[in-house]
Order: sequence, then C-alpha cells, then structure tokens
Amino acid sequence: MASVSTPARRAAAGSRRAGFRRAAATDRLRSDGAGWLFATPFLVFFTLFLIVPIGIGLWMSFTDASLTGHGDSALVGLDNYTEAFGDSQVWQTLGNTVWFTVLTTVPLVLVALVMALLVYTGMPGQWLWRLAFFASHLLPVAVVYQIWSMLFQPDRGMLNGLLKVFGIDGIGWLTDEKYAMWSIALVTLWWTVGFNFLLYLAALQAIPDHLYEAAALDGAGAWRRLWSVTLPQLRRTTGLIAVLQVMASLKVFDQIYLLTKGGPNGATRPILEYIYDTGFTNYRLGYASAVSYVFFGLIIILSIAQLKIFSRRED
Repeated sequence: MASVSTPARRAAAGSRRAGFRRAAATDRLRSDGAGWLFATPFLVFFTLFLIVPIGIGLWMSFTDASLTGHGDSALVGLDNYTEAFGDSQVWQTLGNTVWFTVLTTVPLVLVALVMALLVYTGMPGQWLWRLAFFASHLLPVAVVYQIWSMLFQPDRGMLNGLLKVFGIDGIGWLTDEKYAMWSIALVTLWWTVGFNFLLYLAALQAIPDHLYEAAALDGAGAWRRLWSVTLPQLRRTTGLIAVLQVMASLKVFDQIYLLTKGGPNGATRPILEYIYDTGFTNYRLGYASAVSYVFFGLIIILSIAQLKIFSRRED
C-alpha cells in the first residue's frame, strides 16, 4: 500500500531538514571558531614581527629618518626613490647580486640532483653519504667563514698549496676581482647544497615503483629510465628548488660580508650590504628603507615571472 503524503508529514520532514541545516551550520561555526583560536598566536606574532615592521619601513622610506635620531623625520615624498633609481651604487651592487645568483643557482640545482641520484641508486654506505652531503648545511656561517678563509689564504692555504704542486702560481681567491665572486659562489655551493639534495632525495623516494617496472618491461635501460621516468617526475621539485634558490641567492649577505666585506674594490658587494651600510654606517634609515623596497619590488616581480614560467611548463 503506497504511503500518502499529507501536509502534516511534509511539514514535519521540512522541519527535520531545517533542523539538520541549523545543526550543520552550528558545527561549522564551532569548527571555524576553534580554527581561528588555534591560529591566533601565529597571527599575533605574524602581525607584530612582519606586518607592522613592513608598514613602518614603508612609511620610513618616504621620510628623511636618521639613525642618530636628530631631526623630525620630515616627509620627503618620492625623493628617496628618485635618488635610489639614480644611484650608481644601487645598480652596481644589484648587478653583483644578480651575478652571484647566476653563478650559484644552476650548480646548486644540478649538483644537488646528481648527489641525490647517486645516493638513490644504492651506493654502498648510504647513511655516510647522506650525512656527508647534508652535514655542511648544518654549520653556522661563522664556522663556514673560518674553514674557507684558511683554505683561501694566499700563502698557507691548502688550495694554493695544491696549485703549487702542479707548478701553478697561487691565486688571490678573495683579493683578486676576477676570482673573488667565483670563490664565494664555491663556498655557497659547498655550504647550502645539502638542503637541495634533501629535497631531491625525498622526491626520488616518492616516485612510484610501477613506473620503473613498466619502463623495464618495455626494454628501457638505466639512461632511458632516467630521461623518460625520473627527470619528468622531478619537474615540480626542480621548479620549487629553482625558485627557492633564486630567492636565497638574491638575499646573500652573510658569507660575503665575512669573507670579503664587499671587496675587492666593491666587486662582491651585494645590494643588502649597501642597504646595511647606508642605514647603519651612514645613518640614513629613510634612504636605506627606500632602496630595500625597490629591491623588494624587483624580487616580487621575479618571483611572479618564475612561477608563471614553471606553471606553463607544467601545462
């Protein structure tokens, strides 16, 4: 016997559905409230130590603020930015920064990939190789400076000692303009390649085994599996590492400041060191802030361009 729908039954069913919707909405509100509650500590620190300083720095870039505290930090409008675009030191140090980025980005991607492939293919004593490849990344910059400053010494350094064994005159690794930036790039490669190696190794371990099995059944050798399976599967990781490496290289400061202090003759001086000298040596905080925001804008543009390039490759 078919059930008969009556107005009372329809009203009761509608009331139940409305009750379910209200209960679901209440649960969502409670869930959202709990989420915001857990996120509040992070948001407070994020605002205090990132958003607020960014706002203060941006405001300062439109003033003639001085580190000495003298004066009233009067507004100067866009004068600091106009001076920055016409400052030859800005463009020279920016060129040094870009040159350092070019020297380090490609080796830090390729060397890390080779290191990860060597470990992933089953070299004997894998734990030792993993430790050796990653250990340098754990060292603080002061230790890195001590190690490489001794290696680069012109008279008693190990590198020049090796060159003399082959009858080659010593090189001014950090004192010759032709070699100084290359030497710093070598130090950076040795120091930071371990992080990229770890990212590649994790990506290699995430590649499904059935892809290699299918390629082997099709008769693909080791090199064919590398080109047709491994490298395409690492495309996203390579894009990520390239973006991170470019951003890190553009922000170079520590190792250059310790090893050469921007010398010789400003050949290795990055733009961050110029900003530091302008603000904390010449006391021009307003102008240093303007230069830093010009540099920040260039980094944003470059980041967007990189993301678009890699997204197109993925498509």
